[in-house]
Amino acid sequence: MRRNFKRYYGAGDLHFITCSCYRRQPLLGSPRRRDLLLTVLEQVRRRYQFVVAGYVIMPEHIHLLISEPQEKTPSTVMQALKLGFARRVIAEGQRLVASSGPTSRKAREVGHPPVPAQHIWQKRFYDFNVWTEHKRIEKLRYMHRNPVTRGLVTSPELWHWSSFRAYFLGEAGPVRVNEWEVLKMKIRPPAA
Repeated sequence: MRRNFKRYYGAGDLHFITCSCYRRQPLLGSPRRRDLLLTVLEQVRRRYQFVVAGYVIMPEHIHLLISEPQEKTPSTVMQALKLGFARRVIAEGQRLVASSGPTSRKAREVGHPPVPAQHIWQKRFYDFNVWTEHKRIEKLRYMHRNPVTRGLVTSPELWHWSSFRAYFLGEAGPVRVNEWEVLKMKIRPPAA
């Protein structure tokens, strides 16, 4: 990955973010893990006051379409999301191993892929500024079709870990989508 990657914050753009699991392993391969990630995403959304315009959780990566948060940057949001999720997964894995061993029937029943040496996420994430309505729609379509393209489901509404159902069926999912009221109007002081 490029070392001098430049991120552009402060213009009020939406950000299309892609983040991969460590070594592209399917660490989000179980419904429980995907549900946990959505729970953490909603907690982070509330804490940092940003809008989730779209999301999809795949077995080995995620895509988010988010606004810039009220006070911090998307980098801060991603750090909080990745860290909050990783801490929970690693702690859960340690409890499971301590109580019954890493290859026990209980561990398999829980449906969690093993956690490789305390790593959940790749170090960086990809961030693309979305500044037109055309690009916003393009990115939402790409995200919502991703599970179908990958052969995980036959239709986007069958994948419960995306914002498609919020758009198509008007369902309130675990993450609030398009809640623009969280953003407060920023009024600049008059020029001197």
